Amino acid sequence: MENDVKALLGIKASFAEEKINKYLPLTSGMQNTIIEAMRYSVQAGGKRLRPVLMEETFSLFGGKGDEIYCFMAAIEMIHTYSLVHDDLPAMDNDMLRRGKPTTHAVYGEAMGVLAGDALLNYAFETALKAFDVEASNHKAIIKALRVLAKKAGIYGMIGGQVVDVESEKNQLDITEEKINFIYELKTGALIEASMMIGAILAGADDSEINLIEQIASKIGMAFQIQDDILDIEGDEKVLGKPIGSDERNEKATYVTFAGIEKSKKEVKRLTDEAIGILKELPYENKFLEDLLSYLVYRDN
Repeated sequence: MENDVKALLGIKASFAEEKINKYLPLTSGMQNTIIEAMRYSVQAGGKRLRPVLMEETFSLFGGKGDEIYCFMAAIEMIHTYSLVHDDLPAMDNDMLRRGKPTTHAVYGEAMGVLAGDALLNYAFETALKAFDVEASNHKAIIKALRVLAKKAGIYGMIGGQVVDVESEKNQLDITEEKINFIYELKTGALIEASMMIGAILAGADDSEINLIEQIASKIGMAFQIQDDILDIEGDEKVLGKPIGSDERNEKATYVTFAGIEKSKKEVKRLTDEAIGILKELPYENKFLEDLLSYLVYRDN
């Protein structure tokens, strides 16, 4: 089943990538360097998990319409900008991502900063195009925009990143509570935004949207803990990167506090609860259910 899910995910990711590329700005004008850097960053690769989760949740609730594609592109632009900034010398100072030179390695540090800024801003320009493609769904589009803004901001992804950066400066102050906070916001917030926006645009009611947020929160947490586990037990050839980086960098993770076995149990608990909530909904999307399990129990 895992191979089937992986193959279908590949097909759906390719479709999402096609839609994302459609919304990227065309290289032109005196500012063409920044547009080149934006396109390079987004097109450097990735699983496109967030736009796929968004579309599958949209499908779960019977969504129809092209406005979803604007938000699929927007969420991937926001995710990409966060990676571009993560790689900067002031942050992780990484020169490679997915086997390719990072944006600042190609275009310089200043352009790396600007490329991230541009992608964040352009994400909202792109999401706003939903008003042009859907004439009768304005209330849902506004609600989706609010979720996108909040989950990407100081009460979402950026908030988690702030605590992560501060914690790296002083690992002695890191606590399990802080680890949970970082994971819930830095990783979980955009997964929550992806699934919530899919539900909102499809017409889900507030109680259903709340359940989707709970599902996404649990999956986001389990996803990040599984990352920690793979950094210890993963296969370097499968992962495509060296294992043990957290230990070498003396970085505290969930596994640091809970241990490997308890961490595995927590991944299972969170995933089982998330899928249990999904099954309670009066709708069905078998691929979405399988995908949530695959994302957590993946080997890369």
